[in-house]
Amino acid sequence: MEPMRQSPSPCSSRPSSPRTLPYETLGYVGIDAVLDQLKIKAMKMGFEFNIMVVGQSGLGKSTMVNTLFKSKIWKSTALDLERPIPQTLKLQSVTHIIEEKGVKLKLTVTDTPGFGDQINNDKCWDPILGYINQQYEQYLQEEILITRQRHIPDTRVHCCVYFVPPTGHCLRPLDIEFLQRLSQTVNVVPVIARADSLTIEERESFRRRIQHNLRTHCIEVYPQKCFDEDINDRILNSKIRDRIPFAVVGADREHLVNGRCVLGRKTKWGIIEVENLAHCEFPLLRDLLIRSHLQDLKDITHNVHYENYRVCRLNESHQLPRGPGWVNLAPTPGGPLATPRTSKVCQQVQDDSEDDEEC
Repeated sequence: MEPMRQSPSPCSSRPSSPRTLPYETLGYVGIDAVLDQLKIKAMKMGFEFNIMVVGQSGLGKSTMVNTLFKSKIWKSTALDLERPIPQTLKLQSVTHIIEEKGVKLKLTVTDTPGFGDQINNDKCWDPILGYINQQYEQYLQEEILITRQRHIPDTRVHCCVYFVPPTGHCLRPLDIEFLQRLSQTVNVVPVIARADSLTIEERESFRRRIQHNLRTHCIEVYPQKCFDEDINDRILNSKIRDRIPFAVVGADREHLVNGRCVLGRKTKWGIIEVENLAHCEFPLLRDLLIRSHLQDLKDITHNVHYENYRVCRLNESHQLPRGPGWVNLAPTPGGPLATPRTSKVCQQVQDDSEDDEEC
């Protein structure tokens, strides 16, 4: 008895298309090539990073920025005793295009000359808060247009580096007031300026006192605990939080030490090497701002700080000015503005961490 012949499949009888290979010959798909596509696109567009430096005059803010990016971003001006101290705080911004190995970075640095230089420093943080909110407002106005730009220029402040004077005691009332107000609006990274004026023991004691002040006054500086996404972030950020505020020294001149050129400050006792962890913690600050957390700073600015501002402004949308391309949003019922989402996110993450500890 002959075996039954199977009728040929209608699909197999059709000639294969010259554009598509048979299924059996398909192998590597190449999904991982998406990363290369994103890299090429990102390198074409470039990156934007906006940083603000805040502190009293003479703490080396301009020198620190030049050291951070190894470029003449800001001209360091010598302290002139005959020049009158400005009576009001004026913010100054400068933008540079920095290119390294084909990667372009549009860097905007905002300085705050006159901060804390007066006898009466009441509300000296208001111009800084106003500037940060102004950048949020400009981005929001572009975002709510019907026909908006394909790429909205991002002038929002991604990080604020606050320079603490090396008093060796604790945070001043001005420092506490500033950090309490600014930490809710922007990512704040405090540093101990001119750390070479302190001994190693004085530096560590000063750091512990500052950390105690931050915990006592519930000041959340970057990186915040509530935004640790996984266990790896938690381990890395915990090490960073233990070292904040970083004790830094800025220098934009090279000196010859043991046959090699190093960035440092020359004193009669020797040369303080900026990139030597045994001398200062500038490499830790550079790694935080550029090498490991630059994109995270931008993400938290967009998803948390700007989102909080956006929610509050859209809840009072009937007060927004009607411009060209205005989107007419439905008015919300009367009542208090929506509470920021930061506390909810932090509370959820804290609850999850408590559950993990119980397990």
